[in-house]
Amino acid sequence: MLRIANLCLLIAFPISWFAPLLRAGILPLFSLSEISVISGLQSLWGADVFLALLVTFFAIFAPYMKTIGLALVHFDLLDRRTLPTIHFLGRLAMADIFLMALYIVIIKGIGVGRVEAAWGLYAFTGCVLISLAISFATERLEKARA
Repeated sequence: MLRIANLCLLIAFPISWFAPLLRAGILPLFSLSEISVISGLQSLWGADVFLALLVTFFAIFAPYMKTIGLALVHFDLLDRRTLPTIHFLGRLAMADIFLMALYIVIIKGIGVGRVEAAWGLYAFTGCVLISLAISFATERLEKARA
């Protein structure tokens, strides 16, 4: 069951990267622009390369490397001693969600623009949380085997 759930994340993560995370606009009267992980990264690459590298790592590489690593462990292609490192990668992905939530709170607090969370934020958060749960369950299963 853990194998199937983890393999489903290999499809769910890319969907969540292209899904709208936020809807943002300057004034309440104008329409809101949808921002996804990918569109946000495209904007960041033009503005701040260092920040773009960090967000790319946290939002794309960390969760996907973790999912692939867990799949390799599940199919006995990677040593189980790597589980703490794999679990750490999932925590890095949570940092990205924290930054997005902080962005929403700051913008709403300023009152200049309008920001709404979109379904992609929940999808991405769900993927990360499911990945963390799979990681915990895998570690517990491995401890029970030992």
